[in-house]
Amino acid sequence: MRNTRPSPHPDHRGLRLAAVTSAALLSLAVGALPAGAASPPPAAATASAPVTSVLDRQALRASLDAFHQAGMYGAYSSVRDGSEQWRGAAGVADIDSGRPMRPDYEHRIGSITKTFTSVAVLQQVAQGRIDLDAPIGDYLPELVPGERGREVTVRMLLNHTSGIADYILPAFPKLVTDPGQALDEGRFRKLAPEELVRLGLAAEPPAPRGTHSYANTNYIIAGLLLKKVTGQAPESYITENVIRKAGLRHTYFPRSARISGPHAKMYESFYGTIDPARDYSVYDMSWAGTAGAMVSTMNDLNDFYRRLLSGKLLGAAELREMKTTVPAYEPAPGQEVAMRYGLGLYTLKMPSGGWYWGHDGGVFGAGTWALSTEDGRRQAAIGYNLMKYERFGEDGKPLPDPIGEALFGYMDGALSGAPADRAPGASPVPRRLVAPEQLR
Repeated sequence: MRNTRPSPHPDHRGLRLAAVTSAALLSLAVGALPAGAASPPPAAATASAPVTSVLDRQALRASLDAFHQAGMYGAYSSVRDGSEQWRGAAGVADIDSGRPMRPDYEHRIGSITKTFTSVAVLQQVAQGRIDLDAPIGDYLPELVPGERGREVTVRMLLNHTSGIADYILPAFPKLVTDPGQALDEGRFRKLAPEELVRLGLAAEPPAPRGTHSYANTNYIIAGLLLKKVTGQAPESYITENVIRKAGLRHTYFPRSARISGPHAKMYESFYGTIDPARDYSVYDMSWAGTAGAMVSTMNDLNDFYRRLLSGKLLGAAELREMKTTVPAYEPAPGQEVAMRYGLGLYTLKMPSGGWYWGHDGGVFGAGTWALSTEDGRRQAAIGYNLMKYERFGEDGKPLPDPIGEALFGYMDGALSGAPADRAPGASPVPRRLVAPEQLR
């Protein structure tokens, strides 16, 4: 099923692009949050709601189909409870040929890369080569000079409290005026990580230092920190010491603009400003690097998070640091924080009441979400191939989002053990936004 939408009136196009771009620039940012959720305990670890011990395969199938029927082109998922597993796919991998989705497809996982990068940094913390509370300028004085080098710590990079801005808009400035042209022109462009950091450091800080404000620049710096202390390219270090240690067979940093294994096409709508949505499955991912360039499968992601949360990739002290969280956003009046961010790992309260650990990611055309109970027993991972499907009114405010609600319905039910064959009644609150003033 395709999403269709009339082209915006020419007189309003620039204003509407600015409005939707403010919601889109953090292409690797975390997803929507359930409305009205309560705050977790302040401790590093949070409790998960009880789940059933048996996977309801029929309900999982119906719920995944409902996600497709709500307007998502195609999706694939893996759900686990202990040793029991269900894998499924719905919809199409190619809207022109009708090629069906398969559950074992490889997929661009976006910001889930950040969890892998954080694990690699924490391994170096365990070896005494990195101090989480040391200034980044102690390690990379030329890259992050001056006050920032003295005041921003490694921990602040990993939990996004550095006050450093994102580089996405400076790297793709035409996103404000013509998103399709911006993405087309960048398809085969090579961007060095040092250049991405320069762009992020030069941009206006979105929030004071010490306040969580998601920025991919933080994790590009973390990759360069790994390079400095290990003497290896960060992608090589992560591959050898995180991916292989976790025993993952279909997870990697791509060596070209193409995904090497079987995969779906990946369509970008950019909130209806690219109409019809275009396939960006072929894309040079140097713009994302150690913040979001990796490829994986849903099975591999569940393997990774289960081994991480069960203590097989990090020592107890380092895992405890990873799960020490800060509020991920400022709640609306009368609401409490439903999401807290640790070191490349967050904990999120789903609408049915359970708290889960994991991360999500979004790159041009590809979205991914992987969550687990705290012990890693119950898990759900999903990949899908239409991005920024949300729509906005003429006033710039979000319109009802049946696809997003169906996604939450699927993930919440898959994790709690009660999958729904329709979207939940509660609407999610909007994605984190870049401050509109950054677009002026």
